[in-house]
Amino acid sequence: MADGNQTIMQKAEARFVDKQKKTAERNKATAEYMSEARAREIKTARLRELRLAKEEADRVAEALNPAPKKKRVAKKA
Repeated sequence: MADGNQTIMQKAEARFVDKQKKTAERNKATAEYMSEARAREIKTARLRELRLAKEEADRVAEALNPAPKKKRVAKKA
């Protein structure tokens, strides 16, 4: 009977250790995912700022130096 109890305890401990390992792996994966998501957000914000700054510079340059209008060519009859 003592052997039966010891076997049950060993199985329970093995399951507990497995659950701890899986939990640790899950926590590590979640931390990596969150880190990657944060890095992506930072990069996206930086690129958005650069794009908006370029668009504003283009608008200012266009306002200071408007493109010349094309002249119409008269059709010959």
